[in-house]
Amino acid sequence: MNAAPQPIIELDDVQLERERSISPVAGVTALSPMQLEERAIIHRGAIARPEVDAFRELRTRLLAAVDGSFVALVAPVSAGSGGSFVARNLATAMAFDETKSALLIDCDLRHPSQHSTMKIDAPYGGLVDYLENPDAEFGDVVYDTGVTGLRLIPAGTTREVGAEHFSSSRMRLLLDSIRSRNPNCYVFLDGPPVRGTPDARILADIADVVILVAGYGRDTPAAISLAAGNFDPNKFAGVVFNEGV
Repeated sequence: MNAAPQPIIELDDVQLERERSISPVAGVTALSPMQLEERAIIHRGAIARPEVDAFRELRTRLLAAVDGSFVALVAPVSAGSGGSFVARNLATAMAFDETKSALLIDCDLRHPSQHSTMKIDAPYGGLVDYLENPDAEFGDVVYDTGVTGLRLIPAGTTREVGAEHFSSSRMRLLLDSIRSRNPNCYVFLDGPPVRGTPDARILADIADVVILVAGYGRDTPAAISLAAGNFDPNKFAGVVFNEGV
């Protein structure tokens, strides 16, 4: 994946009517290495890849820091820092383990990107459509990605602000249901930039762990420190410095 940005890991001190299991599904066509690279998704191969090793290392640190499955918020300091890239590939790295599965939820309601980057058609919408329609079924907005063990809930209909959605009881019930019915599923929330809206802070309240993504050479130390200050220190795992955007 020659053109893809790479993370530099610095984890410092600093009820649903019909449920679809968040697990590998028979009959899903796996993407080829070329297709994965087109989607900026890491993959295992015969040749060692620094970006793959970096995400594996980050996965290992998170698993050591948090007991059991978790909901992780991945939030960029600012737009263009590469938060979606990190969220997508951290979820992919988690799915490398055949005993685990991962669910990626695009929570950047203003500028969603996961469905287009991953080339996934979402005929039934996504997170917003589910949260706004009490008759919507969760299984309809969970999409196969072509990566074994990884599923996606796209953002769906765009919204300028997601605060009301993320603080809703329906959002909490959604995560609680995933936890209870899929004990080996790890959820990754692809959050909006910390700067600009309160959405990332609200998402942090429903997450178990928070990972901040800073653009290497893009976000200043002051901006990173200010962004990190928005989160509970007991949940804050640290900063991933992302090279490129």
